[in-house]
Amino acid sequence: MRNYKELVVWKKAHVMTLDVYSATRQFPREELYGLTSQLRRSAASIGANIAEGSGRRSNNEICRFLQIARGSASEAEYHILLARDLKLLQEEDFHSLSRQADEVQRMLTALIQSFHTGKTDAPKL
Repeated sequence: MRNYKELVVWKKAHVMTLDVYSATRQFPREELYGLTSQLRRSAASIGANIAEGSGRRSNNEICRFLQIARGSASEAEYHILLARDLKLLQEEDFHSLSRQADEVQRMLTALIQSFHTGKTDAPKL
């Protein structure tokens, strides 16, 4: 697998993480160790696991970290929904972050599938 910084999915995950940090700056201070931390950690975990997986040698190891990244994307998606329902996240931020989380999940799924079909040179991912 090539350098993770060249992967479109990592770039999108990184931008999503930056957007999560920006959106959560407005959360109440009492949520700093609660939802703010959980949302930031799950978002950051996506890119971190893509990066760690790219440093592995076998396709099975790479796929395991990509699957963990996908799980983190699902977790972030839930935290985004929860933040919206608790009225901590503005509707505009909710829609943007939800779209980003969904796109990253789809791209990770496609990348994982490309390893299973032997097409590991997926340039768009």
